[in-house]
Amino acid sequence: MSEENITRITIENKEYILIGTAHVSKNSAELVKEVIENEEPDAVCIELDQGRYQSITEGNKWKDTDIFKIIKEKKAGMMFINLALSSFQKKMADQMGIKPGQEMIQGIESAKEIGAKLVLADRNIQITFSRIWHSMSFKEKMLLLSQIIASIFSNEEISEEELEKLKSKDTIDAMLNEFTESLPQLKRPLIDERDQYLAEKIRTAPGEKVVAVLGAAHVPGVSREIYKKQDLKKLTEISPKSKKPKIIGWSIPIIIIAIIAYTFFANPEAGMQQTISWFLWHGCLSALGATIALGHPLTILTAFVAAPFTALNPLLASGWFAGFVQAFVQKPTVRDFENLSANLSTVKGFWNNKVTRILLIIILSNIGSSIATFISGADILRLFFKHL
Repeated sequence: MSEENITRITIENKEYILIGTAHVSKNSAELVKEVIENEEPDAVCIELDQGRYQSITEGNKWKDTDIFKIIKEKKAGMMFINLALSSFQKKMADQMGIKPGQEMIQGIESAKEIGAKLVLADRNIQITFSRIWHSMSFKEKMLLLSQIIASIFSNEEISEEELEKLKSKDTIDAMLNEFTESLPQLKRPLIDERDQYLAEKIRTAPGEKVVAVLGAAHVPGVSREIYKKQDLKKLTEISPKSKKPKIIGWSIPIIIIAIIAYTFFANPEAGMQQTISWFLWHGCLSALGATIALGHPLTILTAFVAAPFTALNPLLASGWFAGFVQAFVQKPTVRDFENLSANLSTVKGFWNNKVTRILLIIILSNIGSSIATFISGADILRLFFKHL
C-alpha cells in the first residue's frame, strides 16, 4: 500500500489516518477501500455534510424538489451555482469513467462493511456559501460568478495523470497561493475554516483509530489544526446582513421616482420621455434575458411587463415572476429532475432541461433588468439636466 497520499498522526494514543484524494480519481477510490480494509478503524470520517451525503446516497433526491418553493425562497441563484459546480466536476468524472465523489461513496461502503462509525465531517455547504458570499466585495462576487459560468462552457480535458498530480501537497499549496491572489476573500471560508471544522470533527470521532477521507487540499490544514480544539459554533455562524445594500436598493428607485416627478412638474413632455425610457429599457432587456434562456412566450411577456415595476422595489425581481410563469406553463417532470445529472455535462443540457431553464430565465431576466436600471437611469438623468 502506497503511503504517498496518506498522513498518519498520533495524539495521546489515538491514531488518525488522513487520506488525501482527488474527487474524480479512480485511484483515490481504490486507495480509500484499501486503507479502510487494512486498518480496520473504529470510525471513518468523510468530507461530506448531511445534504451532500443524502444527495450521494439517495439517487432520486431531485424528484422531491419543489421548483416553486425554490423560487419563493429566492434560492434559484444558489441552486444554479450548485448545479454549475456539479457540472464542472461531472465533466472531469465523465472523462475518468467514475462517478463524482466515488471516493466518498467508497468510504461510506467500506465503513459499513467493517462496522466502523461513519462521521459526516464537513460543514453544511449552505453555511460555507453564505460565509463566502458575505466575505466578498461586489467585484469579487462578479469574478467568482464569471468563473463558475465559464466552467460550464469549458471543454478542457484533464488526464488522470494530471488529477493524480493534484494530490501532491506542494502542488495544492501552490494552487491555493495562486487562488488567494485572484480571490483573496475566498480561501478563508472555503479552505481554512473548513480545515478547522473538519479537524475538530475528526479529532472528536469515536474510537482509538480514525480514518478520514479528505480532498487533498484539506490535508495540510487539517494536519495542522487537529492538535487544537476548534469552536464549531463560531465556525457555523452567519454574519447578519449589512444594511448598506438595502439602503442603496431603496435609494435608487426613490431618487429615480423623485427625478421623474420633478421633471413632469417642470416639463411634462420630458417627464414622459423619462418614463418611457424606464419602461422600455427594463421591459426589453428583461424580456431579452428570458428569450436567451428560451422561455415560453408568456414568460417573455411576463418579464417585459414585470421588470419596470419590480425594478422600483428591491424586494421583488422580474425573474421571479418570469420563473413562476415558466414553471407553470412548462412544469418540470420527474424525468427532468432524474436527468439533471446527465444534462449538466453539456451547455445544451442546461437549456434543454426544464429545471435549469427556469433557473436560467430567473437569472438572465434579473441581469437584464439590472443592466436596464443603469442605462435608463443615465438616460433619465440626461433628460433631467437637459430640461433644468
